Amino acid sequence: MRREGLYLGPDDRLVDSCYGDGMNRTVIHGCGVLAALLLGACASTPRGSEKPVMSDGLVSEIRVTRHEGADDLLSAGLGLSGLRGSVPAFADAQAPTPAELRRRAIYTSWRGIADLGPLGSYGEIYGSVPLVTGREFSAFAKLPEARSPHRVLLQVPDLFDRDKRCVIVAASSGSRGVYGAISLAGAWGLPRGCAVAYTDKGTGSGYFDVASNTGVRLDGTRTERGVEMLEFAPDGDETPGPLNAVLVKHAHSGDNPEASWGRHVIQAARFALHALDQAFPDQAPFTAGNTRIIAASLSNGGGAVLRAAENDANLLDGVVAVEPNILAGDGGRALYDYVTEAALLTPCALLEPRFDDTPFARVNGAHPPAWVTRCATLHERGELTADDLQTQAAEALARLHVSGWTDAALRNVAASTALDLWRAVAVTYAAAYTRTAAGPMPCGYGLAGMDPGTAPRLATPAERAAWWSDASGIPPGAGVGIVDDMATGDDASWPGVECLRQLWGTQDALGQRLAAGVEATRAALPRADLPIIIVHGQADGLVPIAFSSDPYVRWLEANERHPVLWRVEHAQHFDAFLAFPGFGDRHVPLMPFAYAALDRMWAHLFAGEALPPSRDIATTPRGSGPLGAVQLGVP
Repeated sequence: MRREGLYLGPDDRLVDSCYGDGMNRTVIHGCGVLAALLLGACASTPRGSEKPVMSDGLVSEIRVTRHEGADDLLSAGLGLSGLRGSVPAFADAQAPTPAELRRRAIYTSWRGIADLGPLGSYGEIYGSVPLVTGREFSAFAKLPEARSPHRVLLQVPDLFDRDKRCVIVAASSGSRGVYGAISLAGAWGLPRGCAVAYTDKGTGSGYFDVASNTGVRLDGTRTERGVEMLEFAPDGDETPGPLNAVLVKHAHSGDNPEASWGRHVIQAARFALHALDQAFPDQAPFTAGNTRIIAASLSNGGGAVLRAAENDANLLDGVVAVEPNILAGDGGRALYDYVTEAALLTPCALLEPRFDDTPFARVNGAHPPAWVTRCATLHERGELTADDLQTQAAEALARLHVSGWTDAALRNVAASTALDLWRAVAVTYAAAYTRTAAGPMPCGYGLAGMDPGTAPRLATPAERAAWWSDASGIPPGAGVGIVDDMATGDDASWPGVECLRQLWGTQDALGQRLAAGVEATRAALPRADLPIIIVHGQADGLVPIAFSSDPYVRWLEANERHPVLWRVEHAQHFDAFLAFPGFGDRHVPLMPFAYAALDRMWAHLFAGEALPPSRDIATTPRGSGPLGAVQLGVP
């Protein structure tokens, strides 16, 4: 059975916590602090009132939990069938247990990334979800200059190979919580006997609710600010906005976490070695010299592992980055630049007839009325010169072509446009880059409890309780919506997104802060001898390969680095979208190629095989039937 709330004593033996049974037990490791001091603090000091002394930037206790039977490491006991099923329920919707929250967080992380649809063939021709028992070590860590912590978590399988020591370290995809890359790093590493380390890289779903003055504990449950350390809470002297405001760490921490994503990954790798010392004291020490460490993740996490390669102090042995959001040191386009451009132009450009059969481009056979209105707005604002709708759409498309968008990418932006993803990203990142913290967000935006299409309201207790497990880290979603104070007129979202776009390149104080924030995310060169494999879909419409991986690899090659780049035909950004009607039949998943890249990196590091060459990988869209291996052509 699962044992939760163990105390890792100063002699590295697992003993009972000194907290009573009626309290939520935790794990504490003193890292050199005398046992008497630790025990004295535990007996006489209110929980969370003192910061434990930790190594490598840890600022919380280390919580150790055991996972077996119906609550394993990889799927929290759900297995593939459970991950394909309905969302796991809470016994008490307003007070879920840590185990229930963990299970649902893992479920949400799998479902947000992998294609688990009935035609996707996950678990049949690629991937698997075996039962993997073991322990989890979790803590809050902090960079020296950061205002808020980030989560670090190490999964140690019982089948950990102590003779062939390996750690896979992954940053969460998107702005997701700490399990955000489990379908890649966990699914590949845990069954192989590797420990898997994760970090939320300063983002995550530990939302702070102003009305209740609550945030998220280390175990995922909620408590009031000031009781103990939270995943995120505004500083005491900050004005957190209206009573219904919801604050998210990515936007409101004031840290611009993207600038430090690589350092978050390195800190997670060091935490992994530290926790392995505690997990296997007879085998300690675990070091970069005797443990292979592969950094691997996707999307924003893919950018984070590439950034970790810049200054890793020889800690990493290899990097596998999948569809990375990366801004090359020379060339490429910043995410904020092309996202705000897309927010303005794609609704109109997608009315061009070549996109008529694109999923989400039509609703009940007709174009979304808001997209037609956007063409009219662009014309009224002098952005488009044509008078008729079809020519306006062609003109908007031509502008996107000039700035580097390809039709392969644009065929996959309709979903992002219809789901309001462009605005969601721009709102969050504008606040992060300008470091507005808990103060007013740029362009009059805010986040609050909200039903789709309705006015802001207070979040319900059940919504608050589920944020850590259910939210993606970037609203809208999980009962939190975007408040737009500039919304007006027939094209209500236009004033706000135009304001966000105008911040790019302006010379006022806020625009300069945004430019500095974006520039801080620009990549530096990785270590010259570090093996790197990058996998990117040629049809990626969210992080287009033309703006990210292609210029990044050209820059590396111009500076005598030798990365491997696999450019996968018919692969787009969200494998999870392949379960939507009209998506899976014209695409292939990217995850099989990500697993294959890890296989090749493993063979290189452990068997001395040469790295594969860079290549464009030809694939065949899935069609109306189940995906077959012959359609992939995995190297």
